[in-house]
Amino acid sequence: MAGQGPAPSSCDCFVALPPHTAAPAVIFGKNADRPRREVQEIVYVPAATHRPGDRVQCTYIEIEQAERTHAVVLSRPAWLWGAEMGANEHGVCVGNEGVWTREPVGEDEALLGMDLVRLGLERGSSAREALEVITALLERHGQGGSCKEEPVPFVYHNTFLLADRGEAWVLETAGRYWAAQRIQEGSRNISNQLSIGTDITAEHAELRQRARSQGWWSGAGEFSFAEAFSLEQQPPRMEAAKARYRAGKELLRQHAGHITAETFMAILRDKASGICVDSEGFRTAGSMVSVLPRDPALPCVHFFTATPDPSRSVFKPFIFVAGLKPAPQVMSPSFSDDPAKKVPRFQSTVDRRHELYRRHQAALELMDRDQEQGQKLQQTLRDLERQGLEAVNALLGGDVAPSPEELAELFFDCVDAEMKFYK
Repeated sequence: MAGQGPAPSSCDCFVALPPHTAAPAVIFGKNADRPRREVQEIVYVPAATHRPGDRVQCTYIEIEQAERTHAVVLSRPAWLWGAEMGANEHGVCVGNEGVWTREPVGEDEALLGMDLVRLGLERGSSAREALEVITALLERHGQGGSCKEEPVPFVYHNTFLLADRGEAWVLETAGRYWAAQRIQEGSRNISNQLSIGTDITAEHAELRQRARSQGWWSGAGEFSFAEAFSLEQQPPRMEAAKARYRAGKELLRQHAGHITAETFMAILRDKASGICVDSEGFRTAGSMVSVLPRDPALPCVHFFTATPDPSRSVFKPFIFVAGLKPAPQVMSPSFSDDPAKKVPRFQSTVDRRHELYRRHQAALELMDRDQEQGQKLQQTLRDLERQGLEAVNALLGGDVAPSPEELAELFFDCVDAEMKFYK
């Protein structure tokens, strides 16, 4: 099967809602674990209106465009159109994970799970709406195509975690079939495996009929999506995910009632559990934590690293406001002759590193080479991150009221400050 090599691949997504959070807010977090040399960039796409009949080119296929698309901020592998994770101007967050199920993966090009992340964010003004967008597009266009910037195809199906200020949803897919579970309180995590059992809130109209016709469910007793559609013989990467899923669940349990953005940052940095990945083939390429206050008068805040290995990266805050200052330091170069856009694909390579990635890479090399200097730099970066967190906490606590201009420059200024420390 395509994509069943020995290299471990993993992602972990988390959400916490009251009463598990310390404040009346929903907190979302994700590590995007990707091929080691892949670059993740942060891209802001403003809201737009489109003409009837307009089409949009996704990573591989073109589909019908929506009449209106929301403003989004995306953390994405620089070679593709979609995103590993992101948020929109309405406080919706979405992240995806790869899974292999009893439904065969196809190498035919269709929508990537990462395309569906972006499409859900651009077209959904709530987590529920984003889920409906994703499932409708999945049923219409299917999912497929290589998820890695290499000539040998790497193909998987997807699970998603979606959140807004009020609730969260887990959406799990197998081919064009899907099941979804609504989360209204407490906490939840997903890790490269089917986790929705009998507690199904919404599902594909023919899901159970499909399971029965294939002999995966007898039709008697309760229907479990995970039991019916999981592979009997799990690929190694899905077996490994079970330990991470349990570890993530335990970390959420330990912090229940006190979960903050800082809690999620610490969980995403946890190497002992395998949640923070740093292996020969794969590593955590980018990380995101979002705070979605229940009070609509307060802004949602989205923290991004834009660099690999969150244990040695800085989470930088982004807030949707008018007149956002672009941050070109975290945007990858574009190429007129891009090997990801030509068929056959990925026949050559290009250097997609953005400026922050380059400087961070040099800093990691210094940390590895000179332990004392590395520790000093690490402490400086954590101090920088703490300043950003304190400013955000003061804003959300109502202690300060920054001007719209300050908020528009917040993400750029934090990226710029980090860049200066690497000089």
